[in-house]
Amino acid sequence: MTEATTTGDERLRRWRLVLGGDAADGTGCRLAGEDAAMDGALAALYGNGNGKQPAPGGSRTAGLGASAPSVARWLGDIRTYFPSSVVQIMQRDAIDRLGLSTLLLEPEMLEAVDADVHLVGTLLSLNKAMPETTKETARTVVRKVVEDLEKKLASRTRATLTGALDRSARISRPRHHDIDWNRTIAANLKHYLPEYRTIVPERLIGYGRAAQSVKKEVILCIDQSGSMAASVVYASVFGAVLASMRSISTRLVVFDTAVVDLTDQLDDPVDVLFGTQLGGGTDINRALAYCQSQITRPAETVVVLISDLYEGGIRDEMLKRVAAMKASGVQFVTLLALSDEGTPAYDREHAAALASLGAPAFACTPDLFPDVMAAAIEKRPLPIPDVAAETGGAAANRI
Repeated sequence: MTEATTTGDERLRRWRLVLGGDAADGTGCRLAGEDAAMDGALAALYGNGNGKQPAPGGSRTAGLGASAPSVARWLGDIRTYFPSSVVQIMQRDAIDRLGLSTLLLEPEMLEAVDADVHLVGTLLSLNKAMPETTKETARTVVRKVVEDLEKKLASRTRATLTGALDRSARISRPRHHDIDWNRTIAANLKHYLPEYRTIVPERLIGYGRAAQSVKKEVILCIDQSGSMAASVVYASVFGAVLASMRSISTRLVVFDTAVVDLTDQLDDPVDVLFGTQLGGGTDINRALAYCQSQITRPAETVVVLISDLYEGGIRDEMLKRVAAMKASGVQFVTLLALSDEGTPAYDREHAAALASLGAPAFACTPDLFPDVMAAAIEKRPLPIPDVAAETGGAAANRI
């Protein structure tokens, strides 16, 4: 068999797995062995719904059955045949497409799944319906995801924000190793001596070293409506990381139509997550009113609103509060999402109104969040992704 023939057969095999083997797929390819088992796992989730498994090479049909054992076997199959990243997507699709949320209330089922941020969001939405026998298992699953996220995010976040805190405390008589040379040169350009091709630095600008006392106050205000599940998970982890830094006083507030302050639980983000109640309406104005009442040092405060901006409260009052906070010196950041999922559906009118107030709204990935917070702490332009231009964010950031 020639190399070209082998390549062609492999291409047909892949198309057959994608298309599912219906008569019109045109591949003429039949599957056997492990390929047939992979096709069966895909068929159970993405087939056309008569609930039967396909014969090797036959048409793809859907159905996992209603019993936990059959789902557990399917979960084992997909872990055997697909990489972890694909397994997590298939699990998510199974919950959405086949209504398997209720099975997650069984401890045995929770132990069988590969946990990720999206699964945590599903578990949190089921929190009220979860029986006591399942809650401890659910906490264990959530804790593993949270600990993995902390390991990934904590070091860079602390390092980035520590640098920002140092630079925000500038001093005019710095020691040599504390001199900010870029700013010092810019401030002394008028003292350039052409004959010596040098600048005489009459005024030195340096980095102050952040002391152990609180330098900045951060308020995370998180929309806990159902569409914000992944953002709630990441924000809780970041909240715990910020709370571990002595120079930052961190407050975490979650809201729907009511407002709940979870600051006293920040030492354990798992407690924070189980203190949320995903779903329900949204009253951003009420949440911001509470946050505004907690501000004691406006010029040293950063408020981060994480919301898709679908406001069920009083829109004009919400905007007035944001304007008042910014006028008092508060650094106000609006994130449409804090996740890897990109920009969600959001209220474009409210996003444009916030941008006109100098509070551009944009989606933020977990990797970008430390840089966003560092810029807010240093009171410099936020590193807004290019895709935020459609919200008016990029323009507002240049004003």
